[in-house]
Parts: sequence; structure tokens; C-alpha cells
Amino acid sequence: MPKILTMTDFDFKDKTVLVRVDFNSPVEPQSKKILEDSRIKAHGETTIEELSQKGAKVVVLAHQGRPGEPDFIPLEQHAQILGKILKKSVRYVDDLFGERAKKAMEDLRSGEILVLENVRTYPKERKKGSPEEQANTDFVQSLAPQADVFVNDAFAAAHRSHVSIVGFTAVLPSVAGRIMERELNALGKALVSPEKPCVYVLGGAKADDALKISEYVLDNGIADSILAGGVAGHLFLAAKGLDLGRPNMEFLEKRGLMEFVSGIKKLMENYRAQVNTPQDLAVNVNGKRREIDVEELPTSYPICDIGTKTIHQFSEMIKKAKSIVISGPLGIFEDEEFRKGTQKILEAIGDSKAFSLVGGGHTVAAIEQLGLKSKMGYVSTAGGALIEFLMGEKLPGVVALEAAAERQ
Repeated sequence: MPKILTMTDFDFKDKTVLVRVDFNSPVEPQSKKILEDSRIKAHGETTIEELSQKGAKVVVLAHQGRPGEPDFIPLEQHAQILGKILKKSVRYVDDLFGERAKKAMEDLRSGEILVLENVRTYPKERKKGSPEEQANTDFVQSLAPQADVFVNDAFAAAHRSHVSIVGFTAVLPSVAGRIMERELNALGKALVSPEKPCVYVLGGAKADDALKISEYVLDNGIADSILAGGVAGHLFLAAKGLDLGRPNMEFLEKRGLMEFVSGIKKLMENYRAQVNTPQDLAVNVNGKRREIDVEELPTSYPICDIGTKTIHQFSEMIKKAKSIVISGPLGIFEDEEFRKGTQKILEAIGDSKAFSLVGGGHTVAAIEQLGLKSKMGYVSTAGGALIEFLMGEKLPGVVALEAAAERQ
């Protein structure tokens, strides 16, 4: 884990704490009702509850959606949901750093919780900048003098150098919240010092991410094997010179993915033994599953899953692993006909004794749908931040906490 301070390193009693969380939730476009509250629950039951129990005056900063999008709504519902989860009164003020917000903060007693307005109502929130630059904004200049400490618990937004993520770290003692701490510990096990052999299972539709992650983890000796499935697997097969058939090649071209073929070719030349592509595939023939070997390509049918031989090969490699990272499903798991690849590989990971890290929205949705969440080592709630971390990128939110720890 990076050298940062955590909530264990600070006495919160009677202190006013600004805590940045990620409450961003799915919203029904017409009614504007929150459809699912797992992120509110995750932050509420850990970091926010602990701060309240330790006698802090808890002031919650969070975002929801983006301006102009249907899910860009105030945080009043989030405050109500948080109150129900914690079984205590949670205040809300429809102001971010004006007089009403500051007055609401002043009125807080130890253990009480206040949710301020959506940070993205502030026009400069999403403008990138260094902690020092963001600390000069009227947002930080208004709220920081009211607070004693800043807690960043929003790992899922840590890849953004936004005002509410990095600005307060330059002017307040700053520590990681429990979700941030957990994510960084789990990612350390998968990326910094994984037990060997370490297997990365890369699927999903973001095949460009699969290339960047593969390059980083193979060049740095982190992963011993890459198992490519989903659209990533299709692209890796195309990079081997295979014609996947018109509907599949057109799909890759339309998505702008063929530009990554030369990079994947180079990767496979350098790491021939480590990169594993599907031996067989499942195609959609009038809504039904039909399996074909890659030697039978090209096909006039859409490829929708990996085949049984590939499932067996990948499962055997997973059995021998000590660390496993999976990002992205292996096929169109939402369709029962093409769920098999994703299901069997996730079951193999669940049955393994290895440490496993599961990430990406669709992968998390798949394990929940299949009832496998409890069998996984760690399930990351982050999307873009996780992918950037796996690519070896520095996350501004984490770097800002490291700098704050050095100053304290």
C-alpha cells in the first residue's frame, strides 16, 4: 500500500471532518429515483459510521452524475438512504459552500452527520488541477477553515484530479477512509507483490484497456499468464492473423479496435508463452449456441462466448494460480445461451484457494447475478480508477494523500 495515513492515525473526537465518498448511484431517468444503493451502503457502514461512533462531526462530500445528464440530481435522496442504513438522523443542506452550508456545519454536534449538496453543482469541480491549484478555489477556501481533517474514501474517483478529491489535501491533515484503504490493500496484493503464479483474466468490451494492462503486468513481471476472452479475446485472435468472419471483423472495426492490433502482435511476439487466446468459441446461430474451433474461422455468425475447450484450459490455469485478477466478462453473460464461459470461469475462481480481485461494473454484475460474490477474495467497486491502477498509472487522489502524509 502507498505511504498514506489512515483513519487509525487520527483522533476524530469532536473534530469536524470533511469526508469525500463515492455515492454515485444508478438513477431512473424519469422519476429521478435512486435504483441501487450499494455504494452508499459501503461508505455508510464503514467510514461514515466509524467517524460518527468516534465522535466526529461528519460532513459528507459526494458527486452524483454529471451536469446535463439524466442522473445529475441533488443528494437529498442519498442522505435519506444513508439515514435508513445507519438507523440515525442524517441532515442534508441544498448548499455546497455558501452561508447555509457553513451554518449547517457549525450547528453539528459530535457524532452527527451532514450531507452537503452534489459537488458537481460547482462549475469548477471537474476542472483538472494540482492540489495546490485546487486549494485556491472558492470551494476549498470556504470549507477548509470550517474543518479539522479531510478523509478521502472515494477510491472510485481517485483517478480524477478534481477539486473535492485533491484540493483539501493541500490545506488540511488528510487520511484515507476505510474503503480507500481496503481497495489499496487489495490492489497491492494483485499488482505490487502478488503471490505467484499470478493470472490475469481480461475480457469485456474495452479491448484497448486489455492491451495496456497486459503490457504493464507482463513488462513488470507481475502476471505470469494472461487469459484473453470477450471482445479482448476476439481482438487478440485477429492480431494472430485470424479472420473472424464479417460480422465480427466489422464489429472490431466499428469500435475502432483494429488500431490496437499492431500493439497486441508485438505483445504476443514478446510473451508468446504467457498470452493465452481462445481455442474455441461459441457463436450465435439464430439465438442458439453453437461451438466452433478457431481452425473453423471465419464464421458468418456473431461470436458471443468462449467455448468448452477454452473454459477447460483457462480453468486449469486458474486452479494452479495463487493470485487472480479478473476484469470483464468472457462473453455476453446477460444472455443465458452465452453465459457459460463467464459462469464457469468465475466458478473456477470462486473455488480456487488463490487471492482473487474482481473489478469492472459488468464483472461485478455477473458475480452478483450468479451468487458468487461471497466466494471472491475482493470485489472492487471502482471502474476507471481500478483500470488505471492496473495499467500502472498514478492516481491523483492517492498521490495527494501521499504528499499530505509526508507533510504531517
